[in-house]
Amino acid sequence: MLSMIGKWYEKTFSDPDALMLLILIIVLSAMLVLLGGYLMPVLVAIALAYLLEGAVQRVEEYAPSRLLATCAVMLGFIGFMIISLISIVPTISQQTLNFFEEAPSLWQQLQAWMLTLPNAYPEIVQAEQIQSINNEINQKVVGASEALISMSFASLVGIGAMLVYVILVPLMMFFMLKDKQVLMDNIGTLLPNERRLIRQVSSEMNVQIGNYIRGKVIEILIVGAVSCVTFAMMDLRYAMLLGVLVGLSVVIPYIGAAVVTIPVALVAFIQWGFGAEFGYLMLAYFIIQALDGNLLVPILFSEAVSLHPLYIIIAVLFFGGLWGFWGVFFAIPLATLVKALFNAWSTPVKGPNVDPCDEMSDNT
Repeated sequence: MLSMIGKWYEKTFSDPDALMLLILIIVLSAMLVLLGGYLMPVLVAIALAYLLEGAVQRVEEYAPSRLLATCAVMLGFIGFMIISLISIVPTISQQTLNFFEEAPSLWQQLQAWMLTLPNAYPEIVQAEQIQSINNEINQKVVGASEALISMSFASLVGIGAMLVYVILVPLMMFFMLKDKQVLMDNIGTLLPNERRLIRQVSSEMNVQIGNYIRGKVIEILIVGAVSCVTFAMMDLRYAMLLGVLVGLSVVIPYIGAAVVTIPVALVAFIQWGFGAEFGYLMLAYFIIQALDGNLLVPILFSEAVSLHPLYIIIAVLFFGGLWGFWGVFFAIPLATLVKALFNAWSTPVKGPNVDPCDEMSDNT
């Protein structure tokens, strides 16, 4: 066993390039694990800079300088965000407040329906089972209410963190876009000379990350907008709130779509019961999910490295546990990075040496 491990180590890490890649991975991983919470605004700024880089390059073709192109794109991005927040946030906030106000009534309606099940299906459902389920859910609701109260006090701290994102993230984005080449050159000076495999991995990941971030943001906007319009046209209560939830659910592959189905189905059932309206609403919802998975995703992520669904789910659980929402958001790029690392170690690259910073500077 030891001899096999020794042969594998000699084969994999006898190359100085492979050893430098391993050291770089260990250092970056340690920084993310130990300092991920502090560095999260920087990572968010990098992600948004990737999102806007293509637009900056296109505007730069017509602008006198990159500075003016960056200013134009940043102003457009900030304006879009402000208009979106002004037009969407009030409606979502109002619907959220209405939902919490009506939640006790909705829960009573659901309980009343559950109590009819033993009479309708006596061979399958027992009254004691329904009572036990109701008691357990009531205990969970009380615990959730206490948690919400405690979160309301803790939200004061969250307001300060939000101000950091609102002020510092756009500022960092501006400098990352304006001085991209300078920053890439500075990063290049920090990298070791033995960086053939680092070049291979960075070249592959540069395309994947940019494509993923842009595609995921577009997917969220399209799915969320279509869901909001569909729910509103069918007169579903809390249409805007549920539509936004459906749009955000695409951040978590497979799991998100399954989870968000529950509130959509519950609200539709409480509003209409098992009637025709409920069936039409669920049919429309499943059509949206099917079009997203079978049409929109292949178009938006045509350049993405294909990963087995099991690997994606494991990546979502692992990185989501480490970094919460942003870990879930970047689960697929991080899983792709792991795959690229294995490819780099198993199949060394032959060809011209291209600096990773040069590759990143060509990101479109």
